[in-house]
Amino acid sequence: MATSLSTAISPNTTVRFNRLTNPAPTRMLPNQSPLWRPRHWNKTLKLSPRRPSHVIASAVSESPPSVSEDTKNLLDTVKVYDVNGNAIPISDLWKDRKAVVAFARHFGCVLCRKRADYLAAKKDVMDASGVALVLIGPGSVEQARTFSEQTKFKGEVYADPNHSSYEALSFVSGVLVTFTPKAGLKIIQSYMEGYRQDWKLSFERDTVSRGGWQQGGIIVAGPGKSNISYIHRDKEAGDDPDIQDILKACCS
Repeated sequence: MATSLSTAISPNTTVRFNRLTNPAPTRMLPNQSPLWRPRHWNKTLKLSPRRPSHVIASAVSESPPSVSEDTKNLLDTVKVYDVNGNAIPISDLWKDRKAVVAFARHFGCVLCRKRADYLAAKKDVMDASGVALVLIGPGSVEQARTFSEQTKFKGEVYADPNHSSYEALSFVSGVLVTFTPKAGLKIIQSYMEGYRQDWKLSFERDTVSRGGWQQGGIIVAGPGKSNISYIHRDKEAGDDPDIQDILKACCS
């Protein structure tokens, strides 16, 4: 016994149901073709177009982004520090060039180390388009230097000891956005892939004083101090955006 079902779900599509369940022999009437079948054995159903459903999604990546003038003015006052301790206005990082700027949760974070590799894997594409790759972490210059040495990150690394850039860009912070089921699964996956948390960096004073609850994000900015063409605000730990969205914003 066999039953076949052929369906399609596009609008105005004909769907045919064929019943092949070994029907009992039917007596042929005079002048009837042997191909004749009772009408109920082959049915044709017309599907009317499906009404569009309304889906409400929470967007965390924006291109073009909604970055207010107040935010841009705040960023003008923010200074970050390179691994040698030199202070640099953050907007100078993209004043004369385009840059992909990633903001880490903290320099010891296992998920941030994976994010660094996630972005660095596309650095050749960024280089070909003249786009700089930058990572900023909330912490000390010493932490930034240690992170750079440990990870061999291919881009530039800066420290933001006061979290000023995170506050200016309204990145979220809190226990509930740090310990989530999805974040937990991503941590397990990261460990299985060979990444490790640096617990010493994770429990240094700069991180502990903020609880380690800070979340980060990614922006594409420049050239021009007020030119921010893409922003992704992590809604929880390990919330990486699609790399193709980043490349489209920076390199297309």
